[in-house]
Amino acid sequence: MKPAFTMIELIFVIIILGILASVAIPRLAATRDDAVLVKGKSQVSAVRSGIAMQKAKALLQGDNTGIYNSNFRLTRLDNITSGFGAANSRLFNFNDGNTSNVLENPIFSKLTSTGGWVKDSNNTYTFKMNNSTSVQFTYNPTTGIFGCGTSADCLLLTQ
Repeated sequence: MKPAFTMIELIFVIIILGILASVAIPRLAATRDDAVLVKGKSQVSAVRSGIAMQKAKALLQGDNTGIYNSNFRLTRLDNITSGFGAANSRLFNFNDGNTSNVLENPIFSKLTSTGGWVKDSNNTYTFKMNNSTSVQFTYNPTTGIFGCGTSADCLLLTQ
């Protein structure tokens, strides 16, 4: 007689694998949500840093023309003026030889992608956290603030 596993041993192994899978799969889904949140946080931080850097650059150069108002604030964050939210638009980047870009490398708009950005209007952008949650950010050229209010999802992305 050849040595082999009994049917009972095989059933126990299958049950144990099923229990391990039922524990692991929900953790993998939570990891994806955490990754999208971290991506959003880093991009918001990069945009805010880019705005501050452009302000400092303008102050050092004494430049209050072009995309800056008289208080050395950026009047807009990119040059998308028509077709707001168009797929693959260069957000936070002017594509002008890197003289006034908020971000060195742009974020390309993604209309349906989780973790993607879309430009809604002249100074309004939306970050899609998941299929049911989006956070709208507004750039105020008077104050130079890129913010989203006080909602719980906004606080997750900005703290």
